Amino acid sequence: MKLHLTIQIWRKKDWFLAKCPELDFVSQGRTREEAQKNLLEVIEIQFEEMSRMGTLNEYLDECGYDLTGGVAVPQSEMIGFEKLDMQVH
Repeated sequence: MKLHLTIQIWRKKDWFLAKCPELDFVSQGRTREEAQKNLLEVIEIQFEEMSRMGTLNEYLDECGYDLTGGVAVPQSEMIGFEKLDMQVH
């Protein structure tokens, strides 16, 4: 199955966090690359287990994915982000 997803990378002190918001999976690593690699491994392991249990399509549906012809596409898409400073009273 081909899976369309977004990976967000965050830095928290000496660690990098990789998050896939569509699937709600998170992983970490000492480098950006390691965090991303770990996240992709987590997704692969979880998908193999859900596939084995017969719950993968239901999970993808709950996450807002359409599965057509072996391609899973999220129905919502991040189109941008902004970093802002805001004064709160």
